Amino acid sequence: MSETALAPRPSPVAQRTPSPGGVRGWLRDPWRKPRVLEAITWGYLAWSIIPVVIAIVYSFNAGRSRSSWQGFSLRWWTIDEDSLWRDEALRQAMVQSIKLAGLTMLIAVPIGVAFAIGIDRWRGRIASTANFVMLFSFVVPEIIVGVALLLTFLFLLQNAVQLGTTAQLLGLVSRQISYAVIIVRARLLSIGKEYEEAGMDLGATPTDSVRRVLLPLLYPAIFASAAVVFADAIDDFIVVRYLSGPASSEPLAVKIYAAARSSPTPAVNAAATSMLVASLVAVVIGFVAYRHFAREQRREGMSELTQF
Repeated sequence: MSETALAPRPSPVAQRTPSPGGVRGWLRDPWRKPRVLEAITWGYLAWSIIPVVIAIVYSFNAGRSRSSWQGFSLRWWTIDEDSLWRDEALRQAMVQSIKLAGLTMLIAVPIGVAFAIGIDRWRGRIASTANFVMLFSFVVPEIIVGVALLLTFLFLLQNAVQLGTTAQLLGLVSRQISYAVIIVRARLLSIGKEYEEAGMDLGATPTDSVRRVLLPLLYPAIFASAAVVFADAIDDFIVVRYLSGPASSEPLAVKIYAAARSSPTPAVNAAATSMLVASLVAVVIGFVAYRHFAREQRREGMSELTQF
């Protein structure tokens, strides 16, 4: 046999010639680096992040300008009388935002988890109707929800619920339950009923099977939904604006909107930055908890497999 026959043949990848650009080039070589998509992605990220970064930077501006940099300072955070920490109205609004977001998370997430388990395990027209109503409330524009709740509290309930913190909390919970339901139901679809049935085969009641078997498996989705609900509720504007009562019940989003329409100072940037930091902290905590419980569940699953 000749040496040419024994010589290794070049692979098809090595024989590939550079393809021309455009759609024709992509059709000839669909696995090349997607430069156009990469440029669109980076452009979108820059368009979304750069304005936020500018707003954060100018919250540390030494002067009153929100467009001309005059040096680094904490003036609009803690020093000036109109700063975020020393302005009574801004500080109270920040506390109100955190209180509403925290209470909404503590109320909406358990209800959403129970609702998700109910409509996932319960079959029939009633369950389908309940699921449709939940999804319908999720896609309805927020301004319609705010106006509808305002009219309900003022006319149908005849001021049984006073505008202010209570009305805002009810509005936020009604809006945020759907987030928890959607996230938890997605997790339920991946779990199935086998674990609950195995628990009941071992002697557990249906309630104990849900509490001791199903809920631990739902921990990643529960923490993820809690982070999403908190981050979305803390900067909600439309619902809380319509349901605001006295000035003390106005959250930070409403105060920022009112200040931005007059002659705002960088204290408004500081207030917006504080909301962003609170949202990021909630998302990070939820992500860390999600990763922790997901890792623990994978580890337990692998240990069970090694026992067989």
